[in-house]
Amino acid sequence: MNNTYITGREMTQAEKETWYNNGSLVKRVEVVRKETVAQPGNIEAITEGLLFLVGEDGVRVEQLALAIERSMEDTVIILENIQRKYSSELYGIELVGYGSVYKFVTKKDIHPYAQRLFGETKPNNLSAAALETLAIIAYKQPITRVEIEELRGVSADVMLRKLQARNLIREAGRSEAVGRPILYEVTEEFMDAFKLYTLNELPDLPEYNKKDENENLFE
Repeated sequence: MNNTYITGREMTQAEKETWYNNGSLVKRVEVVRKETVAQPGNIEAITEGLLFLVGEDGVRVEQLALAIERSMEDTVIILENIQRKYSSELYGIELVGYGSVYKFVTKKDIHPYAQRLFGETKPNNLSAAALETLAIIAYKQPITRVEIEELRGVSADVMLRKLQARNLIREAGRSEAVGRPILYEVTEEFMDAFKLYTLNELPDLPEYNKKDENENLFE
């Protein structure tokens, strides 16, 4: 009986001749090896997480493509898949795209419940942080989130969401600055809550004198 020799590699000609001469059958078995490359998790889940992180400013397709290491075409397909997923009535948020900027927003059906969650819109129900943010927007509008954060010194993302939910502020287009960030302004609801007919009724801000401040440093 002929012996069978199984190998996972191609035998040399000398080896084959040796086995043939011994009356044995040489059989080569292909060994398929898969390289263990660290594959990322569900790329759509990763994309959703990034969209959540960027918040209401959104993210441009090209920025997202670089982050997830995909082509622009693949990134658009991923975003379209996420849009279809969140268009279901099972979700209270949806993915919207304005131009090439994508972001998560709450669906319109959620707005009445958000207003109940945050209570009636009265000045005495607002926190000091909310009042401070509102004051900055009222005096500086239209203004971007980054400009608000520079003035307050803290993140304003969550506060802006709350103020929008209370219908005290709204989006007022986009700035011409790099990335075209969202601009904010106060609403008629804000005017009603603070009993204002026009923003001209706001008290004047105290004048800032840099010279006086420098002199005080050495007192």
